[in-house]
Amino acid sequence: MRTFRNRTTVLAAATTAALALTLTACGDNGTGTRSEGSAASDSATVAATSPKAADETAETGTTGSTDSGSGSGTGTAQAAGATKSAGGSGDSGGSGGTSAKAAAPLCTAKGLQITAERQDGPPYTHLTLSAKNTSGAGCEMKEYPHIHFLDNARGIVPPVAKSKPQTPVILEPGQSAYVAVRMSEGGRKENTETVKEFTVTLKANGGGMAVVKSPAPEGLSVNPQKWATGYWTTELRNGADDF
Repeated sequence: MRTFRNRTTVLAAATTAALALTLTACGDNGTGTRSEGSAASDSATVAATSPKAADETAETGTTGSTDSGSGSGTGTAQAAGATKSAGGSGDSGGSGGTSAKAAAPLCTAKGLQITAERQDGPPYTHLTLSAKNTSGAGCEMKEYPHIHFLDNARGIVPPVAKSKPQTPVILEPGQSAYVAVRMSEGGRKENTETVKEFTVTLKANGGGMAVVKSPAPEGLSVNPQKWATGYWTTELRNGADDF
């Protein structure tokens, strides 16, 4: 009986020792180092209970977003460059410059010196009108001259559509605009009348009227059935002003 009790006591002690060793191994991996499961559990606990750690995590996420935004910022800079380039076209509002020129005040008879010259002949069938800007400032010449060779009842000399320029005619100080004018066809049996002066009205400009003297002492032969005028241009153009 005593022997049995001793064996039982020894067995119980051995079991207790084995259990203690097992618990120690689970806690330290047998090497004094905590197991991964235990470390992960501790980390999770720290992350959940430490506001500072949460803030650091949030800041890291924000930084990533900012870096990504930097790439977006580059795209924005390029778009801004494109806008500037478009604005340059606005500066090309230097075409804007053209628009600015188109907005020049209208020329008036008072600020112009209008003269006439016969074109090659005989027979003298055409005139060239010149209008020099003497106003000291840029101005715009509109449409065509309203010419009265004879009395008002005969009407004005009609314009030729193909002579109309595509862009505004702007005269800088000292610059001239020109118009080709057909007076007749030059036929011997043509019914013409002689004029020694005529009027040019800038009616489209509301700019008044000028009296122009004949460039020939004997006067000019005009035919109301054949006369025609071009539009004001900065130079006479082959084709557009040939009529």
